[in-house]
Amino acid sequence: MSEKIVNSWNEWDELEEMVVGIADYASFEPKEPGNHPKLRDQNLAEIIPFPSGPKDPKVLEKANEELNGLAYLLKDHDVIVRRPEKFDFTKSIKTPYFEVANQYCGVCPRDVMITFGNEILEATMSKRARFFEYLPYRKLVYEYWNKDDHMIWNAAPKPTMQDSMYLENFWELSLEERFKRMHDFEFCITQDEVIFDAADCSRLGKDILVQESMTTNRTGIRWLKKHLEPRGFRVHPVHFPLDFFPSHIDCTFVPLRPGLILTNPERPIREEEEKIFKDNGWEFITVPQPTCSNDEMPMFCQSSKWLSMNVLSISPTKVICEEREKPLQELLDKHGFEVFPLPFRHVFEFGGSFHCATWDIRRKGGCEDYFPNLNYQPICG
Repeated sequence: MSEKIVNSWNEWDELEEMVVGIADYASFEPKEPGNHPKLRDQNLAEIIPFPSGPKDPKVLEKANEELNGLAYLLKDHDVIVRRPEKFDFTKSIKTPYFEVANQYCGVCPRDVMITFGNEILEATMSKRARFFEYLPYRKLVYEYWNKDDHMIWNAAPKPTMQDSMYLENFWELSLEERFKRMHDFEFCITQDEVIFDAADCSRLGKDILVQESMTTNRTGIRWLKKHLEPRGFRVHPVHFPLDFFPSHIDCTFVPLRPGLILTNPERPIREEEEKIFKDNGWEFITVPQPTCSNDEMPMFCQSSKWLSMNVLSISPTKVICEEREKPLQELLDKHGFEVFPLPFRHVFEFGGSFHCATWDIRRKGGCEDYFPNLNYQPICG
């Protein structure tokens, strides 16, 4: 009988095996229809273009030091740590529908790979520079597939990423105009093709939250419903109307343990979607303001200050948090968590923190129903 390796149903059960990203051969994000990167300093951004090509080796070295520090901490907690293969992201891509001068990085496996119970699923991705980002993980996935007869392996259908897949005028809208349209939930991608990043999904046992965003469209959510609901999952689209540039749920709405969610004070969940949590006794706790403002984030970072809440649960009682985020550490301690602070600010430039930079393969426990008071009608059965 084969070894059971792949098993992870939520974001908090005791961790046993984890993939941690690497920064080797990372490049700057190229400008493309799904992504218009800008310098943090608005004055500089008006006169200096965003850099292109490979990142400075010294920047990669500092990021890798922090990623290795995370790996060491996890090993100290008896977690098996795996790393992706090194992959040259400085290479260009050309397909029948698009081309980009370089790719991005392998720092954030959470964006492209996700585990639903005993299934590993590769996301479509939404940006051209990230089209082949699943490749550094393929050797690992084959290893799990060969060793674990219980494992299911799927890859979502790749979109074309041709020009018609994007709404280019999105980038020209003012904040005032986006505020007026916030309940339309129309961003830089159209609804014609299946599009989702894995990091827009959050796993709560039988229930899966999927954020509609700049990186996940309604068609992608529908595909996930059709794919997961026959296996007994319940897929819930979620929306955060005041987030005008939504991208990945784990800096907005973070489950810490059964019944407890860390929420973003600037991005409340839509009222009608909050109801399922209230009806099932879940508590929301508001993350404190980050110690680093948006203006103080790394110059080339395209994420917001809310990377502060991108924590990683080792277990229902142990959480890894960025070392400078003392107010958040105190909040977590107050709610009974043992907090493990680690430096991670150099990783911020690569678009993620602890949750983004990891992909859990195995956690103890099975599929639980944390929403017993739920009237849910699946779209397929």
